[in-house]
Amino acid sequence: MAISEDGAHEAVVRLAAGAVPDQVFDVTDPVAWTDLDVRVRELAWRRPELFHSNASPSGRRMSWGPDASAPAVTWRGLPGDAELVLALCHPDGRVREAALDRSRGRSALFAPVVIRCADWAGPVRDRARAILAEAPRPLLITHAALVLRVARRPRGGFAEHLLTLTLREGPAALAEALLDSADRDTARLAYRTAVERRLLPVARLARTAVRHHDVAVQGMCADAAVAALREGECDAFSDVVGPLLASRQPRIRAAGVTALRRIGRHADAEPYLADRSALVRACARWVLRQAGADPAPVYRALCADPAARPAAVVGLGECGVREDADLVRSLLVHPVAGVRACAVAGLRALEQVRVDDVQPLLDDASAAVVRGATAALLPSADRLPRELLRGLLAEGRPRHQRVAGIRLLRAAGVRVA
Repeated sequence: MAISEDGAHEAVVRLAAGAVPDQVFDVTDPVAWTDLDVRVRELAWRRPELFHSNASPSGRRMSWGPDASAPAVTWRGLPGDAELVLALCHPDGRVREAALDRSRGRSALFAPVVIRCADWAGPVRDRARAILAEAPRPLLITHAALVLRVARRPRGGFAEHLLTLTLREGPAALAEALLDSADRDTARLAYRTAVERRLLPVARLARTAVRHHDVAVQGMCADAAVAALREGECDAFSDVVGPLLASRQPRIRAAGVTALRRIGRHADAEPYLADRSALVRACARWVLRQAGADPAPVYRALCADPAARPAAVVGLGECGVREDADLVRSLLVHPVAGVRACAVAGLRALEQVRVDDVQPLLDDASAAVVRGATAALLPSADRLPRELLRGLLAEGRPRHQRVAGIRLLRAAGVRVA
């Protein structure tokens, strides 16, 4: 959670008074740390009195600040974590560098040390990196989200390199500990490492591809699951291909369809010829062709009664021949709106759009049909009657028809307010 200016002021006051950092803000939140770093620096310039308090419980004076004239930064007694947190975020590089020397071995200060690894000041940056290189690797894992956030900065790659090396070469448990991270970048890195190291059973990869909320993780797990089918580690269809085929994500279904070839079940790709996704349809055609089958006759048979599987009409356009245009064109007047929309898309795929056939669909009640007809007619917009297009703008027309009229008039070179 981001720290506001008012929140930063309160945090500085409480930290200066000796409050434990985890009682002041959420120390597990990387955004809180990076925001605190910025806010403390701003406040140190504008409110230096906050950083020169004699009122700390220990009686110590924080003898550092942007206007400090001392050649070195010193503390009276041993500084606590709260005081060092402020010092590690201070705008004066001498203060930050001195605070780093006091931070060695203090796990509570690991987060600001990570931030200082990308410091603009070379001596501070080098000191922080030396401390980080000596730190226990589990600490890097605990702060992985912060490490990856800092990595976006200039000079921010050092900690990320250590983290990546730890995940690749360290115990498998370190990588597995991050698989359930709520941070997107952390989860992606963890799964990428787990896939590279083959740490996950193939069935789990398939389940993750179907259930995970992040599309990048879905994709890498799906690809890894399909690639592992060669190794015969499990019942290929029920544990891997079946779950992939049942996914709601086209990218994952496509991986499942492609996997059918690996396990020798080419015929099972036929139902996916009429999938709503163009990617899945293309994969299904490829699988069938690998077995020597021609998908076009299947599409023609499906187009005899396309109401249940409208996308078959598009599929025929995607792989058919010019002679199939008449069959597709006949479906422009089908009673099911989805079939009409797919018929327009099929004609576009066949490059057989005729203005006179598609133009009547601009009056269709279905927004999907009108959108498809508009896209098909845009290249020929200058051939459409202006009266017809202006009529689409009339008051009382459905919004999708008005939008179609505006797009086509503009494509024809007519200015529309």
